Amino acid sequence: MHGLGDLEAAVMDVLWRAEEPVRVREVLDRLDTGRKLAYTTVMTVLDNLHRKRWVDRELQGKAYVYRPALRREEAAARALREVLDASGDPRAVLLHFVENVSDEETDLMRAALRRKRIRRR
Repeated sequence: MHGLGDLEAAVMDVLWRAEEPVRVREVLDRLDTGRKLAYTTVMTVLDNLHRKRWVDRELQGKAYVYRPALRREEAAARALREVLDASGDPRAVLLHFVENVSDEETDLMRAALRRKRIRRR
C-alpha cells in the first residue's frame, strides 16, 4: 500500500482480516512476514500507524486494542490520491491508467462518475 512500509502493510493486513479489535500480541501472532519479530517492534509499528491515522486504538485494561481507521478500499483510494498528487501531472497519469483498465473496470468507473454527477446536482 502506497505510503506504508512493508511491515506496516503487513500489520494493516492483519487488522483488516481481524473480525474485532486486536492487541499487539495477537497482531504479532498473526503476522506472516517470513521473519521473527519482537513484540516491541510490532508495538512501535502500531503506534506509528496510529500517529499516521491508519489505525484507531482504545485502552482495554492495561493494553490497547487496535482496529483499522479505514476500510481496505478507502485506504487504497487514499493511496491512489497520493500517487496522483505526487505525480506532477495527474491528468497524464489518469489517461495512462484508463488505457490499461479492463472493460469491467471501465464500466465501474463510468457508473461511479454518473453517480457523482447526480449527487452534485
